[in-house]
Amino acid sequence: MTDIASTTTPSALATAAAPADAIAPHNAGAAAVWDAGGAAYDTVSFAISDALAHAAQRLAPAPGDRVLDIATGTGWTARNAARLGARVTAVDIAPALLAAARELSAGVEPPIDYRLADAERLPFPDGAFDGVISTFGVMFAGDPDRAAAELARVCRPGGRLVLAVWTPDGAVATFFGLIAGHDPAPGPEPGPAGPSPLAWGDPEVVAARLGDAFDLVLEDGVNHAHHADEAAIRAWYETGFGPLRHLLARLDEPARAALRRDMDAYHAHYRTPAGLRVARDYRVVIGRRR
Repeated sequence: MTDIASTTTPSALATAAAPADAIAPHNAGAAAVWDAGGAAYDTVSFAISDALAHAAQRLAPAPGDRVLDIATGTGWTARNAARLGARVTAVDIAPALLAAARELSAGVEPPIDYRLADAERLPFPDGAFDGVISTFGVMFAGDPDRAAAELARVCRPGGRLVLAVWTPDGAVATFFGLIAGHDPAPGPEPGPAGPSPLAWGDPEVVAARLGDAFDLVLEDGVNHAHHADEAAIRAWYETGFGPLRHLLARLDEPARAALRRDMDAYHAHYRTPAGLRVARDYRVVIGRRR
């Protein structure tokens, strides 16, 4: 198993063109947490790929449309949009994830422009994009109101917004709560200090943050992921999911063992004769810029 205390060395390409203040100071800690998954984070995206495809298909960019993917991770959603013919720019705060995204996207047409940038400080002009998408990404911004304002600012009038977010009362909320219960210095799960990222899955919160700028429609979905057994999904999380890697690196061995036992007990509820079938409720927010 990958050493949980190790980190992936960021590519110099990921930071070469970024200004020193590209990342808001309050998001610097989150950048390090998510970066801990490195290229292995792509397997996390693979396990939620049905939800990522749902969001890209709702964005439905026309060939040649300018699309911005915010908090792209290893670029899964950016590649989905590019497959539909969009000219995609994709940003993230985590250099190692961007380095992996560039490598995984080699040969994609149209080429994807990956940049180090913060959802709260998007380095683009007003109305620069025909479509804006973020899949389980912008919801973790430390200042959600600022991030929401940036979503509206860079989307042209008549342009389309699509967000995939976890619901505040579903399986992911339960799992994040489990992780937070083992954190010796707990905060909102997982991410920077501030409002819970799961609030983005609350229709009233979404309407308050985006309703003045967008005509909104919400559509629910269920992500299905399949793993051999409890040990397999635990190893998957520990390898690629930065927040869990970061937590385990801060725990002593008895505390790690206790967390692993609780994770196994949680996932045991998803057993089927074929192996684990994990179901996670999510919500797709679809907006048309006024």
